[in-house]
Amino acid sequence: MTHTFVTRTELQVEPSPWGPHEWMCRPGLTEARNLLMVRVLMPPGTAHQFHRHPTMEEVIYVISGLAEQWVDRAHQRLGPGDMAHIPMDVVHGTYNAGPDPLVFLAILSPATFEGPALVDVHLEEPWCSLRSPMSLGNPTS
Repeated sequence: MTHTFVTRTELQVEPSPWGPHEWMCRPGLTEARNLLMVRVLMPPGTAHQFHRHPTMEEVIYVISGLAEQWVDRAHQRLGPGDMAHIPMDVVHGTYNAGPDPLVFLAILSPATFEGPALVDVHLEEPWCSLRSPMSLGNPTS
């Protein structure tokens, strides 16, 4: 069943090593074909380490907390109301840089595609030299 409106009781929650994902917009939940939107609740000391989306571009919008956001080799601290745009197939990573949970929206497009949604690269050079890899469990969940 697809929805036009998605309330907090209808969103789909998936666990992840870097915090729960609350899916609000994706095929099967809505009729979206060009948009994905997920709210991520990232505990202190965790990260969605360096990865890329081969067929999707992404916007990360910080709701609360402090992010150390990497886009390729550039990085910046982002707080509430700040955002980053990640072009298609560009390596990026989001690290909780504060003592509180980091809450952000990730908006990706398109919602339907072929191939992998995510390719993890945090153990590869130059990424593992730019920021030491963290042990969080399965990095591609």
